[in-house]
Amino acid sequence: MRLTVIGCSGSFAGPTSAASSYLVSADDADGRTWNVLLDLGSGALGPLQQHVDPHALDAVLLSHLHPDHCADLCGLYVSYTYAPGGAPDERLPVWGPRDTSRRIALMYHGLEDGGLERVFDFGRVRDRVPIRVGPLTITPYAVNHPVEAYGFRVEGEGAVIAYTGDTDSCDSLGPLMSGADIVLADSAFVDGRDGVRGVHLSASRAARAALDAGGVKRLVLTHLPAWNDPEVCRAQAAELWPGVEVAEAGAVHDLGSRGVTSGV
Repeated sequence: MRLTVIGCSGSFAGPTSAASSYLVSADDADGRTWNVLLDLGSGALGPLQQHVDPHALDAVLLSHLHPDHCADLCGLYVSYTYAPGGAPDERLPVWGPRDTSRRIALMYHGLEDGGLERVFDFGRVRDRVPIRVGPLTITPYAVNHPVEAYGFRVEGEGAVIAYTGDTDSCDSLGPLMSGADIVLADSAFVDGRDGVRGVHLSASRAARAALDAGGVKRLVLTHLPAWNDPEVCRAQAAELWPGVEVAEAGAVHDLGSRGVTSGV
């Protein structure tokens, strides 16, 4: 199983990264590669094409419906609908919170009624109800954000990826993260600067959640807005988790029996 960071900027696309989007790829017993996208935020469709043909996606899962996690689904619709070769023969499964199709249609001003459903097969994400895509099992966990939002636990080929989406501390982070080979943790807030609760984790709260979950091998801080200093976030998490990492756009993490290796 491979994890590619397509975009990791928080709240909006930053100068060196698109907003949230993560590609998970895994091979089945017949050698067929399955590609699942976790979020497709603002600016992410461009760099996605450096790593995979968008028409080779097998599913898109949306953690929630803020634009920095779903806005480029509009561009994906254009790619599928108007490409010279025509739309794929089968609709692309898109899983998200309630009203996903209606909310995306509102972003795409002037879209004809039912247009999205001609290329996307919308499914409803539900708390702790697993979704199977090829060799991958993705289990959503409802998390602590002002709107309906989920983290995703992805299991396949003997490895586990945990992606928190946008959340503050909550009980769901334990089962979401437990025993994960790699955790992608929302770290948008900075201790001493951001006092509002119920929106985002800070780096220290992300580290605490990973420690409390138990068995986590690697912790990667993500969803840092452009105004955050990554080294400040790293330092705040490192007090609890030495060796904590900060996500980088374009990084590829290979997860296998020998652990996790990374490259850009």
